[in-house]
Amino acid sequence: MKDRLPSIVAVFLLASLVVGTWWAAEYAQRAVPIDPPRRITHEPDHWVSNFVMVRSDEQGMAINRLEGAYLEHFPDTESFEVQKARAVGQHAGSPLTVATADTAVMDDQGSRVVMTGNAHVHRYADAENLPLDVKSEVLTLLPDEDVIFTDQPALVVHGKSTMNGTGMRYDNSTRQLQVFSASDVKLSGQDTQERRKRSSERTQEQP
Repeated sequence: MKDRLPSIVAVFLLASLVVGTWWAAEYAQRAVPIDPPRRITHEPDHWVSNFVMVRSDEQGMAINRLEGAYLEHFPDTESFEVQKARAVGQHAGSPLTVATADTAVMDDQGSRVVMTGNAHVHRYADAENLPLDVKSEVLTLLPDEDVIFTDQPALVVHGKSTMNGTGMRYDNSTRQLQVFSASDVKLSGQDTQERRKRSSERTQEQP
């Protein structure tokens, strides 16, 4: 029995140490306050006034520009909200487009901009096409694709021709315009003659 006593004492001390360590860890966890996970709400985490953001292509050429009077970033949606927004698209080989609105929301890492309130897009004339204007309460821009669309009522003015309808899509790279539900269309014969003239002049200029 005397030979076993040291072993029994060692086992007892070891068990006491394990129990004491476990109790100390539990006590420390209860004693130290742990902050709950931060609740992400739709509140801006940074903002700036009178800003300009420029995106460029792989060659470093500026293709899109977004500016406004005031910008806020919202971490819950990873979006930017802009007051008095102005967006400019200047892709190579496509006419210059300028979009304005009371407010704009840019998300999807800048691949989508939703213009809201007095939204207006103006596509400048080029060698073959007359100027184009689109007005609506909501217009969505896809800057990378050079596309504008809406499912809201819109007024489209192409030269002296006008189209009122609900829902439209314009691809600036192909110059294709779709109005999905036109309620009032006024086509100008002068516009047709002007387009033919521009096309003829361009053909004559080619060698």
